[in-house]
Amino acid sequence: MVHAPTLRRRASRWEVLAVPGRAVTLVFGGLLLLGARSGDIVGRRRMFVIGLVLFSFASLLVGLAPHDWWLIAARALQGVGAAILAASSLSLLTANFAEGRERAKAVAAYSAVAGIGASAGLVVGGVLADLVSWRAGFFLNVPIGIAMIVAARRFIGETERHRGRFDLVGALSATLGMTALVFGIIEKSLGAVALGVVLLAVLVVNEARAEQPIMPLRLFADRRRTGAYLVRMLYLGAMIGFFFYTSQYLRGVLGFSPLQAGLAFLPMSAVNFGVATLVNRFKPVPALIAGVAITLAGMNTFHQLGGALGLAVLTALAGSRIGPALTTGSACSRAPWWSSS
Repeated sequence: MVHAPTLRRRASRWEVLAVPGRAVTLVFGGLLLLGARSGDIVGRRRMFVIGLVLFSFASLLVGLAPHDWWLIAARALQGVGAAILAASSLSLLTANFAEGRERAKAVAAYSAVAGIGASAGLVVGGVLADLVSWRAGFFLNVPIGIAMIVAARRFIGETERHRGRFDLVGALSATLGMTALVFGIIEKSLGAVALGVVLLAVLVVNEARAEQPIMPLRLFADRRRTGAYLVRMLYLGAMIGFFFYTSQYLRGVLGFSPLQAGLAFLPMSAVNFGVATLVNRFKPVPALIAGVAITLAGMNTFHQLGGALGLAVLTALAGSRIGPALTTGSACSRAPWWSSS
């Protein structure tokens, strides 16, 4: 959103805004399983630190980007770091907190902090874009990343490494299959989608036979866990699009500045924090249903607003944020998401 003016000369506004985001999404979606399995073998804290290094370095490259291709490549590298961080952070939670109430509390805290961090990032990014430059927001990631690396090495213990073979066929089919599928969806390519489906089918067959699979199929033996995975996959797919198009609505239709657009998402953090601290008091299935239903109501309200005042937009955004907190807390705390151990 903030760096669109640099690229706008060469393509339509919507296409320009989507390209760097596509680079991140494509790489992120393709490397999640590989990042998770690497943590099992190499060590989860080590992979977490590697992810921080890559993400911070890529942020520096984005801030320094002199050309479009440089910016897109650096954003793709951010996707690599983000995939490693997502898998490693969640697997570190499962390794350090016992399954049950203790892990549920940890995931609730994770959800609350993640929501606050996301909204704070939007506000700070808007301030920097307004007062300095869009590049400043990416430069800010560098000292934050360095501080996190130091803190991780000091406060997070290394997890046990699992010796054994690396499931090369599984890793390649998962990475290439997810990459092809994500690419096919964002580029509307039926051929890429078909290739992705075939490669993911190869993954399933291989995982059923592999001695040490990258994605053990036993994880899907529990119907409740499988249902939580499915709901979360569909839910996040909807929410990512919601964030992208809502930011464009605030900027392009309502005329918000970058700072105002960032502040528009702030009420969501307050709701997210409150719900995340309470979600473990509810049973998982009702919480999931409530989360999806409330999000649907919030999005419908937002859709009906049209060109309403900014205050009404904030209200709709805040209402739609109740769903993510409920869904994250109930779906993720019930199962070890990334680890195969």
